[in-house]
Amino acid sequence: MNIHTPVLDATPDREEAETALAILRNWAKGATTTEILELDPSVARLIPGSDTVAYPAFSRDYPEDFATDDGYKSTLPDLQNGPSSLIRGAKQQIQHVGISNFRLPIRFHTRDNGDLTLETSVTGSVSLEADKKGINMSRIMRSFYKHAEETFSFEVIEGALDDYITDLESFDARIQMRFSFPMKVDSLRSGLSGYQYYDIALELVEQGGVRKKIMHLDYVYSSTCPCSLELSEHARATRGQLATPHSQRSVARVSVEIDENAGCLWFEDLIEACRRAVPTETQVMVKREDEQAFAELNAANPIFVEDAARLFCEQMQADVRVGDFRIIASHQESLHSHDAVSILVEGDTFAAESLDPKLFNTLFHVG
Repeated sequence: MNIHTPVLDATPDREEAETALAILRNWAKGATTTEILELDPSVARLIPGSDTVAYPAFSRDYPEDFATDDGYKSTLPDLQNGPSSLIRGAKQQIQHVGISNFRLPIRFHTRDNGDLTLETSVTGSVSLEADKKGINMSRIMRSFYKHAEETFSFEVIEGALDDYITDLESFDARIQMRFSFPMKVDSLRSGLSGYQYYDIALELVEQGGVRKKIMHLDYVYSSTCPCSLELSEHARATRGQLATPHSQRSVARVSVEIDENAGCLWFEDLIEACRRAVPTETQVMVKREDEQAFAELNAANPIFVEDAARLFCEQMQADVRVGDFRIIASHQESLHSHDAVSILVEGDTFAAESLDPKLFNTLFHVG
């Protein structure tokens, strides 16, 4: 009798594979766990109820002495740099992808007090072409750390930007650094002084080969309603009725594109320009004479939110170091259950047809 040995290395089609799997599962119904493991432990996972089969034992101890070499690292999977076939969703360009709130200490030049080291929150992003799966986020951090020991200026931020555009093979990129900048402020009459802290962000944007340097400042002030002031005075004058005008803590976010060809725009310069526009900045150190002075200062400078936007605008227009700019003002009303807001934009840099629905929520200053 001739016995024909089947060709075991032939590649089965799907139908043959389904038939073989059905035969295997039918056999497993009457087989013991030992018989299944003796057949092949990996095959056991294909069989319904295989969770009762002993799973291969893995080490549960952290291998402290294990070291990687180039050969081992070359075997590690890297899905973010995988082929475009791994892309999920539309194969569409992403304008910005990266990291937010990566923190480290950074040294900054100041106009008045030399260099300061401040805790800084970094946001870094790059564009992603439509046929690329993703980026390695850690490269942004590594690029930034290469420059973190240097005294920071826009030139050094440019160095970091150059690095990660090259590392990530991108065409557009943005770095933004946020920090709280201390500046000593004198009280109005008592002679005391204390530190006011200003939320500042520096931003370097490259788009289409064009770079822009931007500074953002949140300036916190008191706004006394002119209408409320006049109504209060009317009550006093006509009826001898004591009345107080309403005023409230208010915030202006001033964003400016910097023209460095016209000179350095220091942090202190932008802060002082805001003080000239609206002198009723909230106070740090206050005694009774300062509180009285602040009431008088507010009465001398009552402003609607529209006034605030235009007063800040006037100062920005007067500074040759400022190019395009945007003023966002929020008066967090003590009279109303809502806020009064305004946005004034000059130039194309900050122009936008749509607003972030949460934009004005970010202008609350909580001290």
